[in-house]
Amino acid sequence: MNRIYNWLPDHVDIRLRIIAWAYLVAQILLVGTGGLVRLTSSGLGCPTWPECSPTSFVNTPELGIHGVIEFGNRVLGAVIGILAIIAFIAILRLRKVRRDLFWLTLLAGLGIPAQAVIGGISVLTKLNPYVVGLHFIMSAVLVALCTVFVYRIYTAPTPRSLVVPRWFAIVTHITSFFVAITIVFGILTTGSGPHAGDANSPRNGLDPVVLQHVHSWPAYATFLLTIALVIASIRFRLLPVRRYAVTLLAIEFVQIGVGLIQANTGLPGILVGIHMMLACLLASAMTAVILFLKRPAEQDVAAEGSASGIAAATATGTASATGPASATGTATAR
Repeated sequence: MNRIYNWLPDHVDIRLRIIAWAYLVAQILLVGTGGLVRLTSSGLGCPTWPECSPTSFVNTPELGIHGVIEFGNRVLGAVIGILAIIAFIAILRLRKVRRDLFWLTLLAGLGIPAQAVIGGISVLTKLNPYVVGLHFIMSAVLVALCTVFVYRIYTAPTPRSLVVPRWFAIVTHITSFFVAITIVFGILTTGSGPHAGDANSPRNGLDPVVLQHVHSWPAYATFLLTIALVIASIRFRLLPVRRYAVTLLAIEFVQIGVGLIQANTGLPGILVGIHMMLACLLASAMTAVILFLKRPAEQDVAAEGSASGIAAATATGTASATGPASATGTATAR
């Protein structure tokens, strides 16, 4: 046991970075497979939970392709559960010096069984649209948590200070509010449309045409606010916030384009699935922008030290260059 414990990382190394990225990518992929379940009407491919059928924990030939798709989604959820356990164990030796990583892996790890239970309830309620919507919200939250985990892996655990103007931070948080509202109305819109996950599943009874318009309003507000963030980050040279603001804008541009196309082409399943994955990428990118509003104080000290060093080196170089020149000039004058 001691050998295993001693093998665990005692500092952030390549193993932890790989785990963090795998964790985030897997969470986003789970949204994709969940969308595949819904868009192929495989939501009840395994008609019960936690078993796949009353007589088996795995899919059987009688369940057909829908059983394969739904069971495959459950398997990926189990793989993510294993990843969560690996991530938590991997930071055990660091838990005293990196309490941030400890709590992030604990929260995300607890979120996975909670997500599984919500998924089970959605099956037992024959895909109630509000339970299915809560299932998606939980996915977005887990994607955001894993984004924070990746960020923290690359930063020092010191107090963080704001590195952007306060008004920029305020606009960023307002943008994140509209991102959240956009995702919620997107869930309600999907819950009123044709992609229930099963032909006999209930809809939420809301008017899908009206909801499409209501859903677009916070989306356009998000887009305009993000344009403002990108322009401001370029104007005031706010790196690396600019990089993630541009990424956020690119995702929104594609998301709006896909949304408009699907709304005018009868909501084809493939586009709805892409739209769902983009929503989680949107949550991840928005989280990244917020995280890079601040920087660990240690990095600020290092930056100031580097600047001082450069200034000192420049001064020394100037003195060395002017000293002989001055002496030569004096000798020549004499």
